[in-house]
Order: sequence, then C-alpha cells, then structure tokens
Amino acid sequence: MMKKYGKNLFLMILFIFLLFSPVVLQAIDSSKEEEVELAKNAQSAILIEPSTLEVIYTKAPDELRAPASMTKIMTMILIYEALQKKLITKDQMLTASDNVAGIEGTKIYLEPGEKMSVDDLLKSLAINSANDAAVVFAEAIGGSLANFVKMMNQRAKQIGCKNTTFKNPHGLHEKGHMTTARDVALMAAYLINNYPDVLNYTKIYEDYVRENTEKRFWLVNTNKLVRFVEGVDGLKTGWTDEAGYCIAATIIRDGRRFIAVLMKCPNNKVRNAEAVEMLTYALNNYNVVSLFKRNTVIKTYEDVSFYPKLYHIIITEDVNILSRKGEPLKKVTTDIKIDYKHLDYDNKKVGTMKVYYDGQFLKEVNLSVKEEVKKASFLNILCEVLKEIFLVSSVV
Repeated sequence: MMKKYGKNLFLMILFIFLLFSPVVLQAIDSSKEEEVELAKNAQSAILIEPSTLEVIYTKAPDELRAPASMTKIMTMILIYEALQKKLITKDQMLTASDNVAGIEGTKIYLEPGEKMSVDDLLKSLAINSANDAAVVFAEAIGGSLANFVKMMNQRAKQIGCKNTTFKNPHGLHEKGHMTTARDVALMAAYLINNYPDVLNYTKIYEDYVRENTEKRFWLVNTNKLVRFVEGVDGLKTGWTDEAGYCIAATIIRDGRRFIAVLMKCPNNKVRNAEAVEMLTYALNNYNVVSLFKRNTVIKTYEDVSFYPKLYHIIITEDVNILSRKGEPLKKVTTDIKIDYKHLDYDNKKVGTMKVYYDGQFLKEVNLSVKEEVKKASFLNILCEVLKEIFLVSSVV
C-alpha cells in the first residue's frame, strides 16, 4: 500500500513539475495562432503586422461596432494627405467656426473665431483626442463637415475598408457611424506606413497649447500605454457608451512593429491590459524578415549609345514577410518585367516585380530607375562631333 501511495505521489509531483517547467511554457509560447486566446474581454479584436498586413490573431474582426474616437485615425489620414498636397501647412492658422460651440466629449474648448495653428490642432487631436479640433480640420480641408465626411468614406473604400461608414470626423455617437476591428487596423496601418510623422504626435504623453496665454491648456494623452509600455508610440483610443472602451495600439521594438485593435472592452484597465497582452504575444512569437529593401538595385542596364548610360532598376517599396520565431527562411523567387524602351529618369514606373515566397505569390511591387551617366570617352565625343557635322551638311 505504501509503495502504491509513494508511486502515485511521485507521479503527481512529476506532473506538477512538467506542468510548470520551462519546456512546457516554451511550447505554450510557440503554439499556433488558433490555439491562443487573447482579448478575452473585448467584443472584437485583431493583431496585425503593418508592413505586410499579415494577420496574427482575430476575434470577431468583421462585426460592426461603433469606433468612438478611433474615427480620428481616418481624420488624421486626410489631414496628412492635405499636408502632403500643400493644401495646408503646419504653421498655418485655422479659424474655428460656430460649429465648435457646444461640441461634446473631449475638447480643448475652442471658441468660434479663435485661431490656432495646424501643428497645435494636430497635437490636440492626436494627444488629447479633441473633438473640436477635428471639426476645425474637417471644415478647413473639406469645406464643410458634410463634404469632409464624404471624403472620409471615399478614402476608407480606396484603402480597402469594406464595412466602414462614417457620419462625423470625431467619433461621437451617431446612428450608422460604424466600422470593424479589421477596417480600423487597415486604416491604422495605412496611416503609419504612409505618414509615420503622426507617431511624433501620438507618442507624446503630455504637452500644452496656447502657451504663454491665460488659456494655456494641458494636453494629456488618452493612450496611457505610451508612457508606461516601452516601444508603444500610438495610436488612438476611444470611448462612448455605445462603443465601450476601444484602442488601436502600436508598438515598435527591435525594428518590428505590430498593431492591436480592441473594440468594446468593459473598462479602460481591461482594454489596456489586453492590448499589451496582444502586442507582447506578437513580439515574443514573430519576426519581420526583410526580403527586399526600398531603393535596392535589382538590375542594371547599360545603354550603349555615344554617351553611355547606366540605368539602375530599383524597387519602390520594402518587401517583408512575417515569420514565426525559429522558422527557417524559405525559397524566394521573383518574376521581373521591365520596359526597356522607356527607361526615362523621370519615369516613375518602368516595370514590375512579382515576389514569390515558398512558391506562393507574396506581393507585386513597381520598379523605378536611377540613371547614372557614364563619362564620355574621346572616341564618344569624336563620334558625336562627326554626327553633328554630317547632319548639318545633309541639311545644307
């Protein structure tokens, strides 16, 4: 009996040891996506790598939900596009209209007729989530709130959002103002990939507007993760009664960036904790491998004319893959097509390159050209002179 009891006790101790041993914990860390349960208290969630748009984890990612102030991600996309087109500049002063009066929710208490720089308005929007700043931008860029909302919806479709309808530029509750976690992640990735300058605003924890005035206003970031979690530099939080607590959080460490979107969490503590859990999971389990870097020369072509030129064919964007840690790199192949008849220096596109990873199509990128004029030899110059003489004599 004692032997049997001793054997059972040994097996129990062995089981407990194995359960909590590093070997088993490592197996849990490296488990497949489908076996991981994240964002337990969020109604919808998604975890992505923005440079590849690869999805790591989802939970009801396509269910329609109110986005609250995550709406401002699209507002900031249109702001940065206006800056890029020089429709506005950061030092330009914008004037608040009567529509800022009585605006609800988070605000910097703009008064009708008050002027503020684009830079300060952008700080207020990105850091403090100011709804009145969103209204000022909408009217300055769109001409009216209605037209700006139309622009928001058009841009969302162009980016690839399939289930998004905006009704306003700030995210205050309005019937029909809906999106999904997947669409929010897509907008967040688009903003970060194309306008990384926005992170110089969203990573600020506190700042001020109206400095050196009686109306000096303290901006405090609604995203507390930027202060307490290393590498978190954005992007946008949100809350209304209808939307619950939402966040589009992004982190960068060791050159790897990830985006986590959570919608309709029960409170801000749960939202923040589950966002960190998702981002940590990505950092612990995934690597971003660069296959081709933007501006890499993939082919060189020599034009053997009297003044020889070297054309360096380059790719116009990065090509990355997302891989599990410890996973060996698989075979990479390309299919390159170049229009050699139109290798003009100003030609933005001279061909395409399709990239295949492990035999599967990964991405198609455009090719451009960098021209290098080779130094002309004496023979080249002599030939050019004789050519000019021949042309002149033939005309005469």
